[in-house]
Amino acid sequence: MKKIAVVYWSGTGNTEQMARQVAAGAQEAGAEAEAIAAAWFSASQVGSFDAIAFGCPAMGAEELEADTAPILAANALDLEGARGRISEVMLDRLALSPDRIAGMAKGIREVAALPDPVGAVLSRVERPNGLVIEKTAVPMGVIAIIYESRPNVTSDAAALALKAGSACVLRCGKEAHRSAAAIVSALCRGLSRAGLPQEALCLVEDTTRASAHELMTASGYVDLLIPRGGAGLIRACVDNATVPVIETGTGICHVYVDRAADL
Repeated sequence: MKKIAVVYWSGTGNTEQMARQVAAGAQEAGAEAEAIAAAWFSASQVGSFDAIAFGCPAMGAEELEADTAPILAANALDLEGARGRISEVMLDRLALSPDRIAGMAKGIREVAALPDPVGAVLSRVERPNGLVIEKTAVPMGVIAIIYESRPNVTSDAAALALKAGSACVLRCGKEAHRSAAAIVSALCRGLSRAGLPQEALCLVEDTTRASAHELMTASGYVDLLIPRGGAGLIRACVDNATVPVIETGTGICHVYVDRAADL
């Protein structure tokens, strides 16, 4: 019979509950499993188990949900300032709701549950002389992401960059800056609670074109720039950046009208 330890860290009790469910599932499958708090587990115990599972909460998601009210208040100010200046479609993209914030938190948890990409061996070749050559995934370093006024991109981009082991610098459109700042504040508290440096995530305060250009040309400071938005933003980054850029697509939209449609 295999002996399994499910080691967890939990701030609110949610992760402890999940760890105990995992241990119960392992017991039902025939293993001897035990859920143990990280504070009570030491390196000397590793040899006592055939397998060990580690888990901690997606703190950013918990803090995001806890800050729903202040995030919505900040978003209301953004919406008030943007009305009459941007289209109704763009206002809808700017708007947040409790359901949208819950969806953002769900997205963070989904990213947190993905396999750790850092250290993954992407390819391996052994030469006839015994030399082994491996291609291994490593963090990019500092990833800067310039995006337009869509607050949900704030948590999406941060979660993906941090999951990849990189620091993240965010620069959003001016219409969404209050919302993005409130979201980043919640995520930074989550980083702190998880024992990670809050400095790993930051939001550029300046929303003028000058700040975007500084990010595009921050050679030696920014290791990768990712623009997320319309064709104009992407083209500006590709044309002006002196740092490496991932040229993302602007999307392909088609409208199909059946011959039987009543127009």
